[in-house]
Amino acid sequence: MPREANIKAQERFGEAVNTGNFDIFDEVVAPDAVDHDPAPGQGRGPEGFKSFFGEMRSAFPDFTVEVDHMSATDDDVAFAYRISGTHNGEFQGIAPTGNRVEVRGCQISRFEAGKLVERWGSSDELGLMAQLGVEPQQDRGFMDKLKDGLSGSGQ
Repeated sequence: MPREANIKAQERFGEAVNTGNFDIFDEVVAPDAVDHDPAPGQGRGPEGFKSFFGEMRSAFPDFTVEVDHMSATDDDVAFAYRISGTHNGEFQGIAPTGNRVEVRGCQISRFEAGKLVERWGSSDELGLMAQLGVEPQQDRGFMDKLKDGLSGSGQ
């Protein structure tokens, strides 16, 4: 039964994100839940998720998450997803572009007693920024810096 309860809680979490009914987070997220990959300034528990997804829905009013694949155990739910939306509000200091965006990501959630207690995840943030027209900063990669250091030609 825990596996099914975890899937149900994860689906309710998705319902909160997709509908903007963030009170659902109080039902399915433990008060001290930790997001191991938080957005800047995101706090713990339901309030942290309310804040983060509130900002996302402000920037992308039609923001949605669609699950492409899900796998679950008695403790964890893992899934691959696509997020999409139209950039009609400010996002991380970027003025609205009107661009429609779609990026992929993966998430693992750990549950206890039907509530999310830990989350790990990654979305294609670089792809999102590119779709908004933001140029990546030209930083030299770690390997280039390492080679320069070894050869004595560092910049």
